[in-house]
Amino acid sequence: MKLFSSIYQWTMRWAKHKFAPHALALLAFSESVFFLIPPDVLLAPMVLAKPQRAWHYATLTTIASVIGGTVGYWLGYSLFEPLIQPLIIDFGYQDKFDQIMQWFEQWGVWVVFLAGFSPIPYKLFTLSAGFLQMAFLPFLFVSAVGRGMRFFLVAGLMRCGGAAMEEKLRKWIDIIGWGVVVLIILAYFIMR
Repeated sequence: MKLFSSIYQWTMRWAKHKFAPHALALLAFSESVFFLIPPDVLLAPMVLAKPQRAWHYATLTTIASVIGGTVGYWLGYSLFEPLIQPLIIDFGYQDKFDQIMQWFEQWGVWVVFLAGFSPIPYKLFTLSAGFLQMAFLPFLFVSAVGRGMRFFLVAGLMRCGGAAMEEKLRKWIDIIGWGVVVLIILAYFIMR
């Protein structure tokens, strides 16, 4: 089934659109607060479409993501008990939240850096940092460094890979896409 090929083609067309940078910034911001789709899925094709803008797009993504992280921090700081905690309980994430709290106790501010750089959901850590009333300036610093490293790495890889990488992605996108779906399903059942 060629589901991911058509999505890939649509994304590549959208990556060349004049409003693509606005969509990228909105995606990066919202992913840091509540949204599930990481901005890398738009950043990568935008860099492939316009490699000369790679560093601009990486900077835009980093800034928007850190601003979103700041909003997540504020939500955790001021609205955790009345708004966030009931959602965590309703969605059955209390055990995952408790695990994040343990990581904060063990690693402190560095857990935010790790979440910012890795595929771990950054939004959970921005909310948790606010809830724990972590010092804001260190939170902001490690968020900027972690998110910046991630997005500049993605942009750099796409820029260096260029047309050859785009061709390989186009060829293998359906296998990669279905592989990711299978991994998500497996991870869901393992973490239940």
